[in-house]
Amino acid sequence: MGDNTENQERRTATRRTFLSATAVTAAAVPLVAGASPATAGGRWEDPPIDGPGRRITRQRPSAALRRALRAVDADRIEADVRRLVAFGTRHTLSVQDDPVRGIGAARDWIYDRFAAIGGAVTVEKQAFVQPVSPRVPTPTTITNVIATLRGTTTPERVYVLTAHYDSRVTDVMDFTSDAPGADDDASGVAVLLELARVLAGRPLESTLVLGAVAGEEQGLYGSIHMAQTMLEAGTDVQGMFSNDIVGSSWADDGTRDPRILRLFAEGVPTSETPAQANTRRAVGGENDSASRQLARFVDSVADNDDTGMHVRVIWRRDRYLRGSDHISFLERGWPAGRFTEPNEIFAHQHQDVRVENGVQFGDLPEFCDFDFIARVARVNLATVWSLANGPGTPRNARILTAALTNDTTLRWDRGTEPDLAGYEVVWRETTEPDWTHVIAVGDVTEHTADLSKDNVFFGVRAVDSAGHRSPVAFPAPATA
Repeated sequence: MGDNTENQERRTATRRTFLSATAVTAAAVPLVAGASPATAGGRWEDPPIDGPGRRITRQRPSAALRRALRAVDADRIEADVRRLVAFGTRHTLSVQDDPVRGIGAARDWIYDRFAAIGGAVTVEKQAFVQPVSPRVPTPTTITNVIATLRGTTTPERVYVLTAHYDSRVTDVMDFTSDAPGADDDASGVAVLLELARVLAGRPLESTLVLGAVAGEEQGLYGSIHMAQTMLEAGTDVQGMFSNDIVGSSWADDGTRDPRILRLFAEGVPTSETPAQANTRRAVGGENDSASRQLARFVDSVADNDDTGMHVRVIWRRDRYLRGSDHISFLERGWPAGRFTEPNEIFAHQHQDVRVENGVQFGDLPEFCDFDFIARVARVNLATVWSLANGPGTPRNARILTAALTNDTTLRWDRGTEPDLAGYEVVWRETTEPDWTHVIAVGDVTEHTADLSKDNVFFGVRAVDSAGHRSPVAFPAPATA
């Protein structure tokens, strides 16, 4: 298994052993009038649930991934951010046929940058006409620049990263004033360009799509079109992330969090149907959406010394009053999240470039932290590398509920990956934020655990021959 082998820890007691031990302990503790077997503070403590398996551990980067992470270059990222700023404005409604200024010039430069990388990278311009809408006063051509690194083994499985290359100032309809957009979102576009460069000579087993989208500031139009096109094509998108405002580690009080990256991940799915909502209310699962499982996976593979970054998962779809391009994918039923910096200085976002009372306003490159952006790129790289080179998330995971039992039977469909080695059942107490225990069950499609489904949450994940794990699939109740 190499670098990705789970630590072998002592198997914990079975449910029945735990119940017996608890009974003995309770019998041995004398009860004093007015007292209870509680903590020093007088509060009853729930005893931990013991059960089958071992404590879960993080998936460590392989030697090949560590080499790729070291290849990320902050100087290249800085050069890309400054070049995008040099187009003056990248407003969606700005000029499209000027070779040096406006969104058209930026579009062509991004296309040329992707195309020049070569290797496994193919690039296209995905253009459409956006009809009149609240922030689009006349029919306007919007163009996404999409780079694809086709997978070598399971190309039908797709992972998506986006960033938006359009920019704005205080008045969202002002398309002539300078709108540098260094942090929002040249920083995200620079991450995509750097990942394409690093991965061009390092083939992935599954397909990676990098979308530099436009129209975000006017209403997410570019990502809506991109996601809808993929949906209509039947694309198997198993994970998506937006990189939006990932350029600075500074807060408005002058403090810094240079090694924290936020990842927003919704609980109740945006696309949830009434029937799915009824099931969720009946059995729980508000914290177990596919997007939250994806976020847990990111935390497991990309929060480490090799990326130099702590991933702070925020259990929310996005920030208050804001929304990014991952929402376009959530609306179409795909798991998705949004990477963004740990703090924000609003004087540097969506602002006319000006100085007031000695304070500089505007989204300028001097407010970016390019070493921070490089670490953001490493988080993205560790994430998509681990997803694309590992097995897909198990399909049709279900927990059998045909009869009342004190054990738990799970079933799932076997994947088709040629290097699939088997599966693991994971579980945690219902109050735990992340999976705590793992049971290696082998290359099977059913397992019965000696633990009650009424007391814990279960999941299933796949493992390949190299020790790569998939994100967890949260099972739905079923009778067979």
